[in-house]
Amino acid sequence: MNNQHLHYLSFALLLMASACGNKNQTLQGPLPVSVVVEEVRSQSVTYYDEYPAIVKALSEVELRPQVNGYITAVHFKEGEKVRKGQKLYSIDQKQSEAAYQQAVANLSVQESNLVKAKQDVERYRELDKRDAIAKQQVDYAEAAYEAAQKQVEAAKATVRNVQTNVRYATIVAPFDGTIGISQVRLGTSVSGGVTLLNIISVDDPMGVDITVDQKEIYRFTQLAKVKLSATDSTFRLVLGDQLYPYSGKISIIDRAVDPQTGTIKMRLVFPNPEHSLRSGMSGTLKVLSNAPNAITIPYKAITEQLGEFYVYVADSSKVTQQKVSLGRQIGRSIIIQAGLKGGESIVTEGVQSLREGSAIKISEPTSSK
Repeated sequence: MNNQHLHYLSFALLLMASACGNKNQTLQGPLPVSVVVEEVRSQSVTYYDEYPAIVKALSEVELRPQVNGYITAVHFKEGEKVRKGQKLYSIDQKQSEAAYQQAVANLSVQESNLVKAKQDVERYRELDKRDAIAKQQVDYAEAAYEAAQKQVEAAKATVRNVQTNVRYATIVAPFDGTIGISQVRLGTSVSGGVTLLNIISVDDPMGVDITVDQKEIYRFTQLAKVKLSATDSTFRLVLGDQLYPYSGKISIIDRAVDPQTGTIKMRLVFPNPEHSLRSGMSGTLKVLSNAPNAITIPYKAITEQLGEFYVYVADSSKVTQQKVSLGRQIGRSIIIQAGLKGGESIVTEGVQSLREGSAIKISEPTSSK
């Protein structure tokens, strides 16, 4: 046998050995996937739920005039604290004062007419007792007296109405609070019930409004019953990346659920001694939550398929895919609401190489630096 024949024979033997090796591997199945597993345990977990929040003044009033005229004086500094009853604006009173003087003069005339009518009716009544006057004339006097009384009452009502207009020409603070930037200046023409002069609001304490799902009503109702201390951390407010230094408490839970959204509005109250909270600010309300027997696992153990979430439960040699319901994520872990129980082992590393029924080889965790 020459060298060429030997070369062909060696090559054929190698092909046969390779084919036998592939056949044996096929019969044995794919190589097991190297994974790291972790035992599922329940534990007590404390975390914060977060809700978008808007800061609101607990009391806020738009100041509008009740009479027409021109602004003749502004009696405050914008943005300052004002006291209830403090004079804020004056409106030109010339028209109102002239109308008042006219109303008073008319009242005097009507009162004089009433005196004369009373004297006439009393005199006619005496004459009527002696049959010294026609009955018709007495009736006329009685009617004139009643008309004079009514005219006096009408004149008094006019005086009261004009007095009110005079009083409305001076705008005063309805309560203690902070006044904003004036919308009018000296000489501005204002219309009764229309022109916005300013806004005054109470800014200590301040309200913080949130909207929650109706499923959480019972939880917040129970929290509202708890008497919280000034340093309690159940409700905290975050503004931007800054934690507000004071704690809040529930003030109002709205009367009804919005049927279109399935949500309900709630208002909390926060102290505002430094007046750093301003109406209209947005932030995040953090609500402390405690889960005494929560199942938590590393978030990296979760896989997602068509909007559903799964983990791989491992035994000594293979894995089974298990559907789970996710709860709150806490750092690198996540709470499992349903689908797992304590004592099971799940794959935490090597998840990407697995499928249902995959063979596994359990390895030690890689050390994290």
